[in-house]
Amino acid sequence: MDLQLKNKRALVASSSRGLGYAAALLLAKEGCSVAVNSREEANAKRAAEQVHRETGTQVEGFAGDVSLPDVPEKLIQQTVDAFGGLDILITNAGGPKSGSIDSLDDAAWQKGIDLCLMSHVRLIKSALPHLRKSDSASVLTVTSYSVKQPIPNLLISNSVRAATAGLTKSLALELGKEGIRLNSILPGWTETERVEELMKARGEQNQTSPSEEKRMQVESTALGRMARPEEFANAAVFLVSPAASYITGVLLNVDGGIIQGTF
Repeated sequence: MDLQLKNKRALVASSSRGLGYAAALLLAKEGCSVAVNSREEANAKRAAEQVHRETGTQVEGFAGDVSLPDVPEKLIQQTVDAFGGLDILITNAGGPKSGSIDSLDDAAWQKGIDLCLMSHVRLIKSALPHLRKSDSASVLTVTSYSVKQPIPNLLISNSVRAATAGLTKSLALELGKEGIRLNSILPGWTETERVEELMKARGEQNQTSPSEEKRMQVESTALGRMARPEEFANAAVFLVSPAASYITGVLLNVDGGIIQGTF
């Protein structure tokens, strides 16, 4: 299938590794000009160089912490300056602090809100003037399967990512008549650096090994394994592509069947 992505222009937030990197790489393979992002400039440049070497397309690396109020607008402007416009935005961010209601203070909650909700809000709002000029404008928010099935000890993530799902659905309705599509992917457990870190932390907490924690985790999925980053990217790149031109407002589970509810 031709996804019709050649010469499109994309920004993928938090994309120097993990899910964001996989999406940026596949977009570039499909012919997009891609801006990748990391908190650290060295990581952003390294990721951009890796994607460019593998694909030969134009790739830029921009540094900035998307949870900070002034960074999203800066990233959007850098991307537009580099590519002459913007067609695709993937809003992505790391995960907030884990813990229970008793262990999490107001500062942790506010940091989680800035990271997992306001980064999406600010990126989308800053991108809108440029997306309105595109004939194939698309936004994808990356959330978590915890939107539909809370994950133990991830109270902030469970709460705040659900707000981002509401944001996505609301904006799909609000902006659809302007031809701007918004969708969200709710990824399950995927073989990324962050998941490795979480499994290690669980192992230390439970006095087990990361491999044992991973084994116990995948038992709850229908497919009995974690996803590969490229499996997330396949879904993400399709959703933002013109090939998905009549799909908007979708909250898509890419979770190996871990969500057990009907809807």
